Amino acid sequence: MTNNAGQSTLVPVILSGGAGTRLWPVSRRAHPKPFMELMDGESLIEKTFRRALAIAGEGPVLTVTSRDYYFYTRDLYNGIGGEEHPHPFLLEPLGRNTAPAIAMAAIYLEHKLGPQTTMLVMPADHLIRDEEHFRLAVDEASSLAGRDYLVTFGIHPTQPETGYGYIRKGGRIPNSSGFDVAAFVEKPNEETAHKYVASGDYEWNSGMFCFTTGAFLAALQEHAPEIHRCASSCWDGIDPFRQPLEIPAELFAACPSISIDYAVMEKADNCAVVISDFGWSDIGSWKAISELYESDESGNRVLGKAVLVHSRNCFVQSEQRLVAVVGVNDLVIVDTGDAVLVAHRDHAQDVKEVVRQLVDLEHDAVDHHQTVYRPWGWYSVLEDAEDCKVKRLVVKPGQVLSLQKHEKRSEHWTVIRGEAKVRLGDKEFLLQANESTYIPAGTLHRLENPGCEEVHLIEVQTGSYFGEDDIVRYEDIYGRVT
Repeated sequence: MTNNAGQSTLVPVILSGGAGTRLWPVSRRAHPKPFMELMDGESLIEKTFRRALAIAGEGPVLTVTSRDYYFYTRDLYNGIGGEEHPHPFLLEPLGRNTAPAIAMAAIYLEHKLGPQTTMLVMPADHLIRDEEHFRLAVDEASSLAGRDYLVTFGIHPTQPETGYGYIRKGGRIPNSSGFDVAAFVEKPNEETAHKYVASGDYEWNSGMFCFTTGAFLAALQEHAPEIHRCASSCWDGIDPFRQPLEIPAELFAACPSISIDYAVMEKADNCAVVISDFGWSDIGSWKAISELYESDESGNRVLGKAVLVHSRNCFVQSEQRLVAVVGVNDLVIVDTGDAVLVAHRDHAQDVKEVVRQLVDLEHDAVDHHQTVYRPWGWYSVLEDAEDCKVKRLVVKPGQVLSLQKHEKRSEHWTVIRGEAKVRLGDKEFLLQANESTYIPAGTLHRLENPGCEEVHLIEVQTGSYFGEDDIVRYEDIYGRVT
């Protein structure tokens, strides 16, 4: 797609990462907010990719994410149509906030398509309901980007909101429906938020941006030269012919961890804001999630199995178990099977404090669900006791686990569906449904699905320790290290 001035290609850039701590226990480090499914069964990142495809047309969609999320993201994209026209990925070795991530994307696109390439930067975990109005706003932003503006998208506030940053608009830009940016302001307290909404001069900061690679990199070099130097060094260390492109860990770790707002947008004098109402939400809290669903006559909203008695204005989400709610009001209740959240709606933003305490306790619920996704498929923990751990493994067709061994545990594998190829020491053999094998501790082993259907098996672990860090990998087709 070209902008209105016909000067450049418009490339959507999806930023996918972050912990989404305010949406625990559904959002966790290994399966964060972008992968949360809504009522229609589609995740936020899938919706973002569809939106990006509609804008890109036959052009590329660039995704900046981590290696931990790459394979799962790629598989989701392929299910939508990304396999027909493979789209590039930039993989971060660790999180460094948005400024370094966008800098790497800008350098990549400048090398591939030139300095007049227009970037549309979109977080993977936002929801947009009105695609038509969003497209019109993107067209206006792309036109302003062609005039060397650094454009952000402002959302006209519908209520005082303390969870969003705000943009104070300046004068209208000639020959445009956009405005100069007078100031970026931090998330306000409730009193200040009321004043912002009443004034009519403030818009919610959506966290989406549009600019040419040349304009952004020039602003980055002027206002955040250390990030510019770091990103340039990282690019020099990348193999540009490899896909996905992996950013060198040591070089990227030297980059300051800072947002694009602090690094560039708050300092630059060529910022513009396009104001629109396209049904945007950053889905930043359970209160925001609950408002996506229809309520009953008592204001209650339910996703899953729940019975509510003499209760009002409650949101209940239960993936497996039945939740009964009696005689309470204004609660958020989320049950994921291995964790339960109960919070007052007015304190939904404080859920992140729960995660901080769990981090201090080194609790596994910070990182993992009962179901954990891997490049080869996924596993679900059926039992986790002191003397054993039981999992159900699902291996996708043609996929293979790493060649590995465990020092502190033995494993028993029983195939319940499909046909598995097993390497055990120097031997290789096939296991059919209802057949099993035993892997003693310290034995080199590997599991493979050579067929065209999923393999399902039950794994029973016995020994002194069952942590995922008791894995020594010798070969791995996915590039994972020990």
